[in-house]
Amino acid sequence: MSTREVVPGASTRAEAVEAELETHRRELTGYCYRMLGSGFEAEDAVQETLVRAWKNIDGFEGRSALRSWLYRIATNVCLDMLQGPQRRARPMDLGPASKADGMLDAGLGEHAWIQPVQDARVVPTEGDPAELAAQRATIRLAFVAALQHLPPRQRAALILREVLRWQASEVAELLDTTVASVNSALQRARATLGAAALDDSSPSQVDDDQQELLAKYVDAFERYDVTALVALLREDAVQSMPPFKLWLVGRDEIGKWFLGQGIGCEGSRLVPAGWVNGVPAFGSYRPAGPGLHLPFAIQLLDISEGEIVGFHNFLYPELFEAFGLPDRLES
Repeated sequence: MSTREVVPGASTRAEAVEAELETHRRELTGYCYRMLGSGFEAEDAVQETLVRAWKNIDGFEGRSALRSWLYRIATNVCLDMLQGPQRRARPMDLGPASKADGMLDAGLGEHAWIQPVQDARVVPTEGDPAELAAQRATIRLAFVAALQHLPPRQRAALILREVLRWQASEVAELLDTTVASVNSALQRARATLGAAALDDSSPSQVDDDQQELLAKYVDAFERYDVTALVALLREDAVQSMPPFKLWLVGRDEIGKWFLGQGIGCEGSRLVPAGWVNGVPAFGSYRPAGPGLHLPFAIQLLDISEGEIVGFHNFLYPELFEAFGLPDRLES
């Protein structure tokens, strides 16, 4: 939904204002996603931000840069949304690894989990390759999950300073606090993230070798050649599948899963979903009748040194439409 839908009959000037506000949508979505850990919530927060800006644009008067003003509104929206005690997480954050034959739990609600987001919604499509790689690293699932351990205002300070490279004085003005308080919050936030031992070794773009690895993965998965599939995994690879808390570590356990409780994946087809949370992703479609496959999961693949080290499945068919994937495959 655009801001114009809120205020119909916009004048030429109003259309110009709307167009200017819209130029900030992607970067605001990236900021709100890091704050909230959900692509859907981030888009809701940005829409609310732009609506508030639209309604108050006449009183703006250029006392500060439009971009700074929008970030102030977005921060307040996110802080309002983060008032509850619940924080989003990954299965790996909630308990030890399970065995492949472990009982599947009933699953937790969507609000419990870090949710995936397409890079194109939150990261610029063009720019310096090193800067784009840095941007992708800060939407990786592990990084976003680590951010959720920070108090909301501390989280905002770290994102603004470390990810968006704002000056401490700019952050202090936005948060209505002092530079000393911002620097103190940043120091504590760095310590928390440092304890998380984040791994950002996955490539930020796919070269020929990684493309070959992905092609082998798709081939093995669609043929359901589990031996070939697990051979592509690092020995200590991790598999997760929200909304279930169960997660696995190691080739052997993952292989047992595919031949046991995960046997329903046999006959599935994969469709590329582009880059999601800084890594290559696929939409997985399960067989649902002769010549018909229906959406089942969004798969994210962490790659390091020519091996798959993370295999994360989000069992949310509703994501397919948001990710621009078809609602069915028919042969």
